[in-house]
Amino acid sequence: MGSTGPKMPNVPGAGGKLAKVAVLGGAAVYAAFNSFYNVEGGHRAIVFNRLEGIKDKVYPEGTHFIIPWFERPIIYDVRARPNLVESTSGSRDLQMVRIGLRVLTRPMPDQLPTIYRSLGENFNERVLPSIIHETLKAVVAQYNASQLITQREAVSREIRKILTERANNFNIALDDVSITSLSFGKEFTHAIEAKQVAAQEAERAKFIVEKAEQDKRSAVIRAQGEAKSAELIGQAIANNPAFLALRQIEAAREIAHTMAVSNNKVYLDSSDLLLGLQQLSAMGKQKK
Repeated sequence: MGSTGPKMPNVPGAGGKLAKVAVLGGAAVYAAFNSFYNVEGGHRAIVFNRLEGIKDKVYPEGTHFIIPWFERPIIYDVRARPNLVESTSGSRDLQMVRIGLRVLTRPMPDQLPTIYRSLGENFNERVLPSIIHETLKAVVAQYNASQLITQREAVSREIRKILTERANNFNIALDDVSITSLSFGKEFTHAIEAKQVAAQEAERAKFIVEKAEQDKRSAVIRAQGEAKSAELIGQAIANNPAFLALRQIEAAREIAHTMAVSNNKVYLDSSDLLLGLQQLSAMGKQKK
């Protein structure tokens, strides 16, 4: 018979010990990786315990310890977030108004356990649409359509006041409320356009009337000036007949200057070379 190799001694319980070490090592690794959690900047955390439920403590930014499996963190973003909501409401004069609102909201950090118990993590989607629509309808119904345009700041202030009070009931803080859009029905829009056109036509008619009045005054003043000028010229001629001759000489000089600088050629009869000034010399001789 051939000889067999040496037999390994049997160590009782060796496999069980290795299994226990493996289990304990795995549990230690699991505990090491799941005993801590981080809260980033702008966030807060609350802890759910399988025995106690939601704890009342709110954990700030940083690294925190929890009991693995028995506890798990719930992290909230407490920074302000914009929410855009549009609503169609009726004004006091029964005009349909479509108004858009931008709201900056954030959860109140010290009330996060209450928020989670009553609203859960998606609190914005559950609360904001309903209270914003209700607030917009209540405020818009207090104003006429024209007042919504001319008193927009007052409308925005009233919306913010009511909406802040409603949001506080749900532990939500409002940092800003602003109206982003405001539009009306087709009938009201056409009425506004017609009113603007009528106002422009009225202003145009007023301008035409004022222009005609000014033209009338200008014509009267011009006629009075011409009459006064004619009167003065008549008095000058009556007092000194040479005044007429002087005016005639001035007119002849202006005509001669115009003809001299003109590019056109002008042919005059020999009797018209002096432009009628020879008549003045003939009249002077007759008087002598």
